[in-house]
Parts: sequence; C-alpha cells; structure tokens
Amino acid sequence: MSKPVKQAPREAADDVMGDALLTAAEICKFYEMGSTQLRVLEDCNLRVSAGEFVAIMGKSGSGKSTLLHVLGALDVPQRGQVMFAGQPVFAPPNARRLTSGMTDVLSGAERRRIELRRRAFGFVFQFYYLLPELNVLENVLITRMVGTKTLGWWRGGSAAARADALRILTRVGMHERLKHRPNELSGGERQRVALARALVHKPRVLFADEPTGNLDAEAGRKIMDLLKELHQEGQTIVMVTHDSGVARYADRVLLLADGRLQPASV
Repeated sequence: MSKPVKQAPREAADDVMGDALLTAAEICKFYEMGSTQLRVLEDCNLRVSAGEFVAIMGKSGSGKSTLLHVLGALDVPQRGQVMFAGQPVFAPPNARRLTSGMTDVLSGAERRRIELRRRAFGFVFQFYYLLPELNVLENVLITRMVGTKTLGWWRGGSAAARADALRILTRVGMHERLKHRPNELSGGERQRVALARALVHKPRVLFADEPTGNLDAEAGRKIMDLLKELHQEGQTIVMVTHDSGVARYADRVLLLADGRLQPASV
C-alpha cells in the first residue's frame, strides 16, 4: 500500500461544474435533532473525472458516508447540486423533497434518481447487505432483475443477466460458491459477492463506503487489489475510508473536515 498520492488543488465552487463525470457544488446537509441543528456538510465541493479513483477520509462522524450517499443519489441535500454526465441529480432547492413518499416516483427528479441508482451507480458497503435467504448467484442477479421489466426478463433478459453475473462472480473468485448463502461465507467472501452485485450492471461510478472496514488485513487487501484492477481498466471509483493504507490505492485523497473537502496527505 505504498502507491504515491497525487495532490490536487482545493476544489472551488466556481470551477467544480467543469468537464467532469461527477461533480458536487456547495452541498449542504444538516439534520434537526430537537432544538439543535447538526450541520454535516457545509458548502462541500467535489469534481471526479471519468476513470478517476478518489478516496475521501475523515474522522468518525465527519460526514463521509453522508457525502457518499448524496453523491450516489441515495440521500438528498438541503442545498447545492450534484451533476452526473452534465445533468442535475436533484430537483431545484425550491422543489426538492428531503424524504420520498409513494407519489414522489411520479416526479421527473425522483425517477432520474432511481434510474441512476439502477443503471449508472454501483454501491459497496461495509456491512455487505446481502439477502440471507438468497444464494450467491441470486444475490448478484437481483440487481439486474430489479432494473428489468417482467416481459423483458422472460424474453432473454434473465439469460443475459445470468451470463453477466457468472462472469463477474468468476472475476471476483466466487464462481465455486454460487449456491452458498451468506451465512456460509467468510467476511471477505461476502464482500466479494457484494462487489459483484455492485458491478453486474456495469456502473459508470462505483461508490465504496468503508469496503474493508469489516474485514481482516488479508481479506481487505484482496478487495483493494480488485478495486485497483477495476480502476486500471477504467472504472470510476469514489471511496470513503478511515484507513490511510487503503486510501493510498486512490489517485487522489481528500479529507472531509468541518463539512468541507480539502487535499490530504497519506
């Protein structure tokens, strides 16, 4: 884990929306806790180029996961905007809802967020989130099933999805464990299945939230080696981690402190 880190200039709100695959400008996120307002992100800016591997570090509770969830359209900021491939992820602030209800799926902004999560974004989390009643292959296939209409699934979509799932499970070294359920796997094996699930629909951006945080050193190294290989093949990755050794795999390392990002040396 000795790869040198490329330093980058501090992000600025006036240039963050330039030529990049994923950008965030002046993101503000806070939570109401009784009479207290907890401000997590404060005018936070970020620009990620296609094919770049960015690591975000910060103390526990600094808002790293919150920022990742906003970037990946899982959570909604009070202010600011995320742009993906030149298009806004969220509705304008005056039309923005922080929580989604049943009728919100009728709005264009909410449909876009759902489509981004289904087609363009992939997610790997610290605690895997595999469905215990499904085996390895089924846990990976479910991502493609959710994003395919029923008729399309039965008209060849299932065969194509299965072929893609087998391909990526072979890539992460889990092709001999297809029928095993999560409780029959080690932590490292579960994370490799979770990585395969995130990659099976060929996302343009892979978001990784402490991907080694629940693993021993050897299993963590294998996961990071896989991420490094994917990055070398052109996969865009945004990762949050508290581990400086893990962060060294990235092209660029940023520190989240006081709600804002700044260059970090690791």
